[in-house]
Formats: sequence, C-alpha cells, structure tokens
Amino acid sequence: MFVRIATTAAVAVAMSTAAVARDYVSMAGSSTVFPFATIVAEAVGKNPAVKTPVVESGGSSVGKKGVCDGIGTEFIDIGNASSRMKTSELEYCDKNGVALTEIKVGYDGIVVANSRQAPQLQISLSDLGKALTAKVPDPSINIANAPMIDNPYKTWKDVNPALPDLEIRVYGPPTTSGTRASYAEIVNEKAYCGKDKAAKAALKAAGMKAKSCRAMRTDGAYIEAGEQDNLIVQKLQEDKDAFGIFGFSYLDQNSDTLQGAALSGVVPTFDAIGDGSYKASRSLYFYVKHAHIGVVPGIEEYMAEWTKHWGQDQVLADAGMIPLGADEAAEMAKRMKDLPKLTAADLK
Repeated sequence: MFVRIATTAAVAVAMSTAAVARDYVSMAGSSTVFPFATIVAEAVGKNPAVKTPVVESGGSSVGKKGVCDGIGTEFIDIGNASSRMKTSELEYCDKNGVALTEIKVGYDGIVVANSRQAPQLQISLSDLGKALTAKVPDPSINIANAPMIDNPYKTWKDVNPALPDLEIRVYGPPTTSGTRASYAEIVNEKAYCGKDKAAKAALKAAGMKAKSCRAMRTDGAYIEAGEQDNLIVQKLQEDKDAFGIFGFSYLDQNSDTLQGAALSGVVPTFDAIGDGSYKASRSLYFYVKHAHIGVVPGIEEYMAEWTKHWGQDQVLADAGMIPLGADEAAEMAKRMKDLPKLTAADLK
C-alpha cells in the first residue's frame, strides 16, 4: 500500500499542471464495452460533484495500448476491452512504467446475424470457421494431408451441401477489434482447425499450428466494416443476403430487423450465453491505471458505479450485457478496492 501511495503522490506532482486541464475520467477501447461504459459514465455524471467520464470507442487494441502508453493526463485512465490483455500487451505496460488492475465487468456473445427478411442461418461452428478462415485444406485433393491453400469457397453450399446456395458475404470488425480476436480464436482456431480432422492433418503436414487459422479471408468474403458495430447493423438492414459479426447487445437492440444464426444448434439468447450453451461468448473487461487513481478525479466513483448495475434486473442487463455471477461480482468489487497489480502470471 505504501508503494502505491508513494507512487501516486509522485505522479500527482508530475501531473499537477495537466490535472488542472483534465478533471474528468477519460477512457477508450472496445466498441462492445462502449455502450455499457457509457451507461455507467452517464450515471456517474448525475452526481454534481463529479464530471461525466468521457468514453470513446476505437477497438480493444486501442484501449489496451492506450492505457499502457504512459502516465500523465495526456493518456487515458481506463482501457476497455472485449478480449483479455495478452502478455505482450502487458509487457508494453511494464516498459512504460504503467501498473494496472484488471476488472471483468460481464459477458457478451459473438453473433452472426442477418436480416429477418431472409432465412435464419443454421450452421456449425466448424463450418463457420471453414467458411471464413484464410487458408483451408485443398478440397480438390482427396488425401489426409492435403496442402493448405487460400480459401476457395464461394458459397455457403460449397462449405457444406446442407447450407444455402448463397454467396459468402460477411461484414465484420477490423484487426484492432476484440470481437474479431475472440471470434477468430473461438471459431476459426478452436472449433474448426482444432477439431476438423482434415484441417488438423493439413496443418500438421504443413508445419502450421491451429493459431494460424485466426487469419480471416481478404478476398471479399469477409469485409472489414470498421469498429462501430452499428455500421454493420446498418449494412445488414440494407442487404438481406449478407451476414455480420458483432456483439450480442447490438443484436438485442435490433431484434426487430435482425436475427442471430443458430451456431451448432443454439440460437444466441440472454439465457443461452449466460448458461454457456451458446459457445461463441467472451468476457468483457476494463483496465484501470494505478497512477491516475487519486489524481484524476472520478475514477473511484466510476468503478463503484459499475457495482450498482451488475444485477440481472439492472440497466446493463437491459442493454444486453450478460451479468457476472454473484461470486465473480463480489470478487471484482473487492479488486476495485484492493487494486491488485496485473501480472503476466495472472494471464496464463
């Protein structure tokens, strides 16, 4: 505790001039966490003694890098993320002398959605990965260790004869997105390359690991549509033959015009994500910078505000976030008070 207080005091002196210029909490990161963080920030702003925190999007990578860029009010105080920090990202923090605490705030599903004017897609997680990963075993060579080639599948039916005879056209987030990182790991790497016999044999023959399957197609089948999930929603409302990848909360808020695909027989719902039967799901986080606590006003109030809205009958759940269980919520509330420093060992 003495070390943290001493560090904070030293930073307070170094930041004194800048702190006068910024007397509000600043954060950036995941577009999935963005609407939930905004709800909490607006609740904080109802307190006349605390200015409303400023929440910006930009993607999980932007949030995790931004909070690690340095100490001082020119840098954000909190980074939001829909994918957990990697050890390499934490090393960047350490290099810049930034200590963080990791707070898990809830869960979210990753959905593949399309217009309600079109049939609902029924597809296995493995076939979905096979459709969108950049390289697959050559389907023209009927051997156990066929070479890996650029994905040749043009239609969903090419992937599996039981799927629609419809061009593969999927809008999704860019490489800076935590949603994309989670999707690529859960679907491409684990569900397809980690389990499909032909893919496993081809990867082994090529000396490649399943992790290489995280790369998405760049031939037009997968179309990067920016960090704002609402832009993908708009594309799907305009194009009934296209699909989009984004967080469940955006599907929940647009369920009058969009529908989620049944992945391996399970439709994305609040309950299915919460009980784990819907497998394409991930945790949501924010990372708070120790050196700014007690210097930038409002950080403690912002963290405390989250705990007021975690329940299943609270506003965050109404907005589509899957809440933490009671034990996890209690653990995260304790972290907000104790501020344990995130270490590489925690990420293993």
